Amino acid sequence: MRFIALVFLVGALAIIAVECNSEGDALNAFKTNVADPNNVLQSWDPTLVNPCTWFHVTCNSQNSVVRVDLGDASLSGSLVPQLGMLNNLQYLQIQSNSISGAIPSELGNLTKLVSLGLENNKLSGLIPSSLGNLKSLRWMRLNSNKLSGEIPISVLKLVLWGNLQLMNVSDNKLAGTVRHTNKTGFAITTIVQDFKA
Repeated sequence: MRFIALVFLVGALAIIAVECNSEGDALNAFKTNVADPNNVLQSWDPTLVNPCTWFHVTCNSQNSVVRVDLGDASLSGSLVPQLGMLNNLQYLQIQSNSISGAIPSELGNLTKLVSLGLENNKLSGLIPSSLGNLKSLRWMRLNSNKLSGEIPISVLKLVLWGNLQLMNVSDNKLAGTVRHTNKTGFAITTIVQDFKA
């Protein structure tokens, strides 16, 4: 009986270690894809068992990453699809940097995400429809980028789920019509932005 319990314990620890290593790998993929002139990511050592001792990373009691805070860190480069592997992530705050390129559709895998802060960067392209999977999301800040196209219907439906309190997409190259039905009637808000010079 003790042997079975020991095997179970070793197996459980192996699963936790693999998850933590995959989270470290995901964050390290981001680190290697950005320029970090102020060395804010210096503590991000991929040889450690998990990233819970890294600066700007917060973990839960199971040593799983729940928060990444890299606002105003002078980072440049692009987001990586591997960030979508942070299964327990609740806060992704990379605002006020020089992050460019597209928002990876894999961020739609972060179903526990409460806050997505990507404002004041140089992100371009479309808002991925996969962000509509983020039904726990309360705050989505994508303002002050170079995003274009229309806001996907799946993302607009986050309003209907009742958790989304703020969706700031201002100061982009977006256009479209947002329709929302509520108990008081039918409201139409038009989102039209001039292209930045």
